[in-house]
Amino acid sequence: MLILVTGGAANGKSRYAESLCMRAASPRFYLAAMQPYGAEGEKRITRHRAMREGKGFETIERYTDYASLVLPARGTALLECICNLTANEMFDENGSVSDPVERVLSGVDALCAQCETLIVVTNDVGSDGVSYAPETEAYIAALGTINRALAVRADTVVELVAGIPIAVKGELPI
Repeated sequence: MLILVTGGAANGKSRYAESLCMRAASPRFYLAAMQPYGAEGEKRITRHRAMREGKGFETIERYTDYASLVLPARGTALLECICNLTANEMFDENGSVSDPVERVLSGVDALCAQCETLIVVTNDVGSDGVSYAPETEAYIAALGTINRALAVRADTVVELVAGIPIAVKGELPI
C-alpha cells in the first residue's frame, strides 16, 4: 500500500505520517532524505529525531538513489520527504542540474515493492504565485510532476490543512 501525505509547510504532515506508521506492520523504517545543511537544517533534523524517539523506527539516512536501496526486512517505511529527495537528485554538489523525475519515481517504486506499507511525505509547492529564479522554477515543476505521478500511484492521498487530515483519494487511514 502507498500512502501520500501532502500539505503546506509546518502543517503536521510528519507527525501525522508517523502516527500512520505506528499503526502499520513492523519493522518500521524511517527513510531520511534531508541533508543537514546549516543550523536550520540541523535543527529540523534534531526535531524529527526527537519525534521518532522510542517509537521503534530504524532510521536510514540516504539522500539519493532510493532505487538501489535494499531494506533489511519487509514492513512499513516512511519516506521523509520527497521535496528533499527531489532537490538532492536534481542539484549536485558541483552546481549541476539534472531532471530528477525518473530517479525519484523509480526509487519510490523500488521501495513499494519491498514494503507492506510505504508512507511518503511531500509538500504542496508552487501555489504561492511568486516568481522564482529559473532553477527554483525548474525544481517546482519537477516536484509537481513527481507529486502528480505519486498521487496516481497511491492507494490513499491525504492532505493536511491546518493540521487536519483530509482524504483526497481513497479512505482516510485514521
